[in-house]
Amino acid sequence: WHTFLHSNDNSGEILNNTGVMEYHQATRILGVTFRNMQLKRIKRPEKKGQETVCEEKFTILFQSQFSVGGNELVFQVRTMSLPIVVIVHGNQDSNAWATILWDNAFAEPNRNPFCVPAEVTWSQLASALNCKWTYVNGRPLSDSNMKYLAAKAFNINNPPESEDFGQSKISWSQFNKEPLQPNRSFTFWQWFDGVMELTKKNLKGPWEDGTILGFVNKDRARDTMLMSKQNGTFLLRFSDSEIGGITIAWVAQDPNNPMWNLQPFTTRDFGIRSLADRIHDLPHLVNLYPDIPKDEAFSKYYTPI
Repeated sequence: WHTFLHSNDNSGEILNNTGVMEYHQATRILGVTFRNMQLKRIKRPEKKGQETVCEEKFTILFQSQFSVGGNELVFQVRTMSLPIVVIVHGNQDSNAWATILWDNAFAEPNRNPFCVPAEVTWSQLASALNCKWTYVNGRPLSDSNMKYLAAKAFNINNPPESEDFGQSKISWSQFNKEPLQPNRSFTFWQWFDGVMELTKKNLKGPWEDGTILGFVNKDRARDTMLMSKQNGTFLLRFSDSEIGGITIAWVAQDPNNPMWNLQPFTTRDFGIRSLADRIHDLPHLVNLYPDIPKDEAFSKYYTPI
């Protein structure tokens, strides 16, 4: 088998791109493993309008030749990989994954490679996001989580409970080109990917336990959820103001400011001290919303003394 990086023509050079097919008795499948395959050179196409490097899609072309019947019949076969995005730095990761997710989720059968719709319904995107989140973090997103995400994607503050975004159209630009708000420097996908990675690296256990609500905005936390709760009640919500942050909102003994929010914690902070230990350290945090003693919710994650 040979492999080539392929766009409309040869777009790069791959080292260690040949291998010998082997028959696997258990599966009765012929297969080849390309070990130490490496992209040596990339030739990028001319830019199309506002397209960025992370929106450029390539494919790896696999091809082989084999014979049967004492070389009487010679077969030449080939197939293409799913689209790939070639990046040169880790800070391009999130945008590259946005391109891959949109393509994998919304590519239509028998398309011209690699055409995708410019917009889809929110219901379609919500399903793709839920699949991705569940694969990464275990517990799926709830209907309430999805309503929060829809409101964020469409930049609607506190939509009524009856609001149904299912058939509303959302474009690729809204998904990962336009800032969420004029005063934000990141896109909807970058925000979502940030909290997904934060949860994967630092919060997976509490998320699967259901102790992290996460997808709650500040107004709802204050006006609907914590307003009638006793002092010391707290909840955990993802930060709206930065990528990959989670904050603690709690009811404080302060008549002028009854609800406080801690500065968001990030992966860097949790590399120093875990979320559970930080909650344990703060005596004014008493009960996890709605009324669960914090030790009952988090003690299994405390660092033993």
